[in-house]
Amino acid sequence: MPAFVGAVQIANISSSGVFNIGDVFQIQPISSTKVFAGAGSFNTADQVKVINELSSTNTFDADLVDQGIGFTL
Repeated sequence: MPAFVGAVQIANISSSGVFNIGDVFQIQPISSTKVFAGAGSFNTADQVKVINELSSTNTFDADLVDQGIGFTL
């Protein structure tokens, strides 16, 4: 349904973000990332105590291509 949009101020749009005003059928940002992180990497708090005696991150990826982002609508 059409709408009237007043003033719009955009402060920031990330590299994989989508901005739309008006009618839309489907919005799909297209980006892909692969993250390797060891033990205790994504802890968030005011005070975090992480004890890792021995930690290693396996970054070996046997397949050459992961799920692709091609041919998306």
